[in-house]
Amino acid sequence: MKRALYILPVAFFAALAFVLFNSLRSPAPNQLPSALIGKPAPRVSLPPLDARALAFAPEDLSSGHVTVLNVWASWCVPCREEAPMLAALARDPDVRLYGLVYKDTPARARAFLAESGNPFARIDLDRDGRAGIEWGVYDVPETFVIDGHGIVRARHSGPLTEQVMTEELLPAIAAARQS
Repeated sequence: MKRALYILPVAFFAALAFVLFNSLRSPAPNQLPSALIGKPAPRVSLPPLDARALAFAPEDLSSGHVTVLNVWASWCVPCREEAPMLAALARDPDVRLYGLVYKDTPARARAFLAESGNPFARIDLDRDGRAGIEWGVYDVPETFVIDGHGIVRARHSGPLTEQVMTEELLPAIAAARQS
């Protein structure tokens, strides 16, 4: 009986440690599927970044062209890393590249764009993150591909790299053009 009193707490601790360790291996946010895939893009109206930027409206996401929406912030280090990929994507005449500034200020976002370049045709400001909730944003950067009918066709969480562009984003854009 005395032996069980010593073994029981050790066994309980081992079981608890096993459960907690396994919870650390749950999918990262960039591996979770988006609930928006195959559904209409959220109908959220936001103000433009500032007086120099054009805003996009929900109707702009379903006006017949493929749209790539990039959710970013000035405080986001990976957003700086993906700037060259966004600049390359902006040169595609068949794609509209829109930006959604997430939980940031216009001054900081504008300084970020001055430093890294502005690839966006239109930029909305989600100052408090409420639109990010509608889009299901886990973290920045996140990129969505929306077809000409306003249906979300793909989502990528994390910075855009050459590999992501080649293996995920460009094929998703091509597929969105066909729908």
